[in-house]
Amino acid sequence: MKKAGRTLLIIIVAGVIFFGQRWYSYVNNKTSPYDEVGIQINSAMPGPIRKWGCDKLHANFASALPPYGCQAPDGKSWI
Repeated sequence: MKKAGRTLLIIIVAGVIFFGQRWYSYVNNKTSPYDEVGIQINSAMPGPIRKWGCDKLHANFASALPPYGCQAPDGKSWI
């Protein structure tokens, strides 16, 4: 039973590291704010973390329309 718990813990930690790194590289990119995988990961983040990511994207792409998850209710401005 301990081996199964340890294996599950390793899988969870590896997933957090993988998706965390993927999300961080998306919000710090300089090429495009419209990466589909990055948008999905950012949209699934808790509110304060998603807001921080959207702020980083807005700093890099100030003149672009915000991607899904970073849109204000009007759909045209950043949160």
